Amino acid sequence: MEQIIATVRGFDGALVVVPGPGGDFPEIAWGDAFFYCAPDGPMPRNTQPYGTIVTKNYPDDQASDLDRPGRWRVNVHVGRTALPGLVGREHDLAAADVVLPHPVYGALGWICVVNPGERTAETVVRLLREAHEAARARAARRRS
Repeated sequence: MEQIIATVRGFDGALVVVPGPGGDFPEIAWGDAFFYCAPDGPMPRNTQPYGTIVTKNYPDDQASDLDRPGRWRVNVHVGRTALPGLVGREHDLAAADVVLPHPVYGALGWICVVNPGERTAETVVRLLREAHEAARARAARRRS
């Protein structure tokens, strides 16, 4: 998990937010990571992150079984058109090291990987880089 966070921090214009006590984020988000394109520095207020890492189940998102020790999940917005080429037809949403549609936001073009490992780590980094570049392009269009 830390390696992925460090990699994303190295993307040009990336902002990685890891909420903790005393901040503006709700307690449930503490320890998770949110990836933004923020070439000007501050966290964008009118845009969603292009990727996240979650370390626990959320009330409406329990299919990945993240409350078990040592489990976490990377989520990446890849777009609706790219999604079918990345995921298979059958989905065990708790499977580790497999590219899956996001249990809640898959229909919106999000994929996820529980505990990326040997099979998926490179793919996850590639998808995060592509999502970051897409977010950079959107930010540049908004500025012009």
